[in-house]
Amino acid sequence: MNQLAPNNLAVPFSVDTLAPIYKASGDALRLEILRVLRRDTFGVLELSQLFDMRQSGMSHHLKVMSKAGLLEPQREGNAIFYRRPLNLESDKLADQTIRQIFEMVDQLPLPPHLQQRIEAIRTQRAEQSQAFFSRHAEQFREQQELIAAFELYAGPVASLLRQRAKKQKWQSALEIGPGEGAFLPVLAALCPHVVALDNSRDMLAKATRTCIDEKLNNVDLIEGVTDTLLDRGDAFDLVVANMVLHHVPSPADILLDAAALMNGGGCLVISDLCSHDQDWATENCGDLWLGFEPEELTAWATEAGLTAGESLFIGLRNGFQVQVREFWKSSGGG
Repeated sequence: MNQLAPNNLAVPFSVDTLAPIYKASGDALRLEILRVLRRDTFGVLELSQLFDMRQSGMSHHLKVMSKAGLLEPQREGNAIFYRRPLNLESDKLADQTIRQIFEMVDQLPLPPHLQQRIEAIRTQRAEQSQAFFSRHAEQFREQQELIAAFELYAGPVASLLRQRAKKQKWQSALEIGPGEGAFLPVLAALCPHVVALDNSRDMLAKATRTCIDEKLNNVDLIEGVTDTLLDRGDAFDLVVANMVLHHVPSPADILLDAAALMNGGGCLVISDLCSHDQDWATENCGDLWLGFEPEELTAWATEAGLTAGESLFIGLRNGFQVQVREFWKSSGGG
């Protein structure tokens, strides 16, 4: 018999709605799976590797959890990855229950051996991306423009930043993954001090040449990852990541690290692909991820303590869509 949901929920509910959720989550291994998927997205083989079990057994667990709404599949080319659901509605008891389960498991620290295995997978992904850019450094622009010409996303990002700079007094900026450095002249004109961070020595060499040619004397180029700057204690008023997230091992961590690197009142601007199904980009362009749902970026930013600002969506003739997203750190943040 249906009853009205508590807490002023307007939709009818039944305990039959909750039973599959609690049954699917009533297993220590499944709770651990939910825990490792807090910010990451993993494939079946990766999860099997993480938990040292056969793929068939892992597939069974993932199927049960997906059916209960605890996970959702995400296709990346020919592979299926799993993540936590993006759109949990506040007026549905089942979604409230799932959110509460997530909140509880997130209070538990990951065991060291799981954290080490996650880092190993991230390292493997990073090496895959680095190897691609090392092989194709000389064709970087051609490879990228198979998807989106630089001007198509750089122009709108530059316009947004120039508009914001009329009111913001940015002193320092960070560009994560500058590539050949084509966007550095924009940042160098807006901020007295700019840092360009890339883990590819070949790309940094090209960015260095751009800085010399453009006479950008206020740009420091650093080889490394966001952890490199966190360890140094750097802080910035503006962080920019243009078409970078789909190349990095853990995109959610980029937003988390960017927030940690930002001064209070700082701004993060991201341009990247919306989700797509053109899996040729993986082989031809070195993409680790086939774009992102806007809700994914918003959820990652929220968890990082950032607030979403302006959004712009740019449709391209080849079927891709680019999203330009703006996120702000509260002025009370560190």
